[in-house]
Amino acid sequence: MFNIFEVNDQFSRKVRLTQEQWTHIREFHGNVENPEEILQTLQKPDKIILDEREGVEYFFKYFKHKKHKSKFLKLIVKYLNDDGFIISAHFVRKIT
Repeated sequence: MFNIFEVNDQFSRKVRLTQEQWTHIREFHGNVENPEEILQTLQKPDKIILDEREGVEYFFKYFKHKKHKSKFLKLIVKYLNDDGFIISAHFVRKIT
């Protein structure tokens, strides 16, 4: 599987964005326009919320330049043995 990128998050855990997931994000969440937004959110998030029930972490970052009302990028990241992969990414109006 081809990776768009592989980077360390702010806790030095490896996280990757695959071509398959990037295609999903672009198809269903077209306002996520650039993988660079995802990189910035992973490396310098405004907030991280752990959802133990779902077994994922939500990374949030505010992008004031966005033209739409939803300006927080929300990443859904799954970790298995400190190896992370992005499930999805979309913009939301507030951190939840």
